[in-house]
Amino acid sequence: MQSLNAPIYIIGAGGIVNTAHLPAYAIAGYNVQGVYDIDVAKATATAEKFNLPHVFTSIAEMLLHAPANAVFDVAVPGSQTIPVLNTLPEGAAVLLQKPMGENYNEAKQILALSKKRNMLVAINFQLRYAPYIIAAKDLINKNLLGSLNDIEINVNVYTPWHLWNFLMASPRVEILYHSIHYIDLVRHLLGNPRTVYAKTTKHPAMPELASVRSNIILDYGDMVRANILTNHCHNYGEPKQQSYIKIEGSKGAVIINFGALINYPRGAADSFDYILQEEGATPQWRTMEIEGSWFPHAFIGSMEQVLMASAGLIEKPGNSVEDCIHTMACMEAAYISSAQGGIRPDLL
Repeated sequence: MQSLNAPIYIIGAGGIVNTAHLPAYAIAGYNVQGVYDIDVAKATATAEKFNLPHVFTSIAEMLLHAPANAVFDVAVPGSQTIPVLNTLPEGAAVLLQKPMGENYNEAKQILALSKKRNMLVAINFQLRYAPYIIAAKDLINKNLLGSLNDIEINVNVYTPWHLWNFLMASPRVEILYHSIHYIDLVRHLLGNPRTVYAKTTKHPAMPELASVRSNIILDYGDMVRANILTNHCHNYGEPKQQSYIKIEGSKGAVIINFGALINYPRGAADSFDYILQEEGATPQWRTMEIEGSWFPHAFIGSMEQVLMASAGLIEKPGNSVEDCIHTMACMEAAYISSAQGGIRPDLL
């Protein structure tokens, strides 16, 4: 296979770049050539930490240095995504940090802009590339789980939202910046849902935030259940915190306990348990050892998709804007459902 050695140029040197993007790229051996941030000191510190050869003082300076086959990794606040995308060369290969804009309207603008400027653009919805999801997908592809009929994602943790100051003023928080990962994952496994039901709520302990808890139902008809349940305000110590993904099929099931959110940002260990129905045998749960986790390893896969498409090894990234627009549509539908509310029994 052709080497995935295209030079990567990073725009933004914030926390996610330092804790996930660059550690992942170091593991994968990707060719990162430089970084730009509006805070030059921050970019310089990042370059020194990861031994990057170049620090740029502007995007224009970066573009003078970048060759035609460069891949741009854009990790800026959502409000800056479209302006930055407009500064990059026509036909450029780009990985945008999730979400795909701050709402569905911006997502449609990003999609239209990508097509108009003939750009290869993907979104960093990286959970679908976490090692344990790849392992579960392998079982599914081999038909070892049979036909999927139930997906449940349950998160009951305490998240220190104060680490992200920009969220304090955001009109949307939990679904847009967190549960959107799970929406994207369910889509990755089941395809696009028929409809979406949701309610997202605030919490008395975090009244300054728009929402920190969500219930989301993705509707796949009468025989398939897909539920997402999140609570980021379980501030009662670690013992009862939990975060798991349960996937059930007609022939087997998987339960993934993912530890990235437990006692965040320290995290806890993951586990991958599965059970398969075997003719003539009593089904037994087994544990599969999985190398790597969501952070930082899943970030290898999202960039790999861009590098492969840029090299002509695949037609387009699995996480292309053409695919991820559907994740954004489901997100928007969830907020609309939450705002519209349920059926009042007293009016029946």
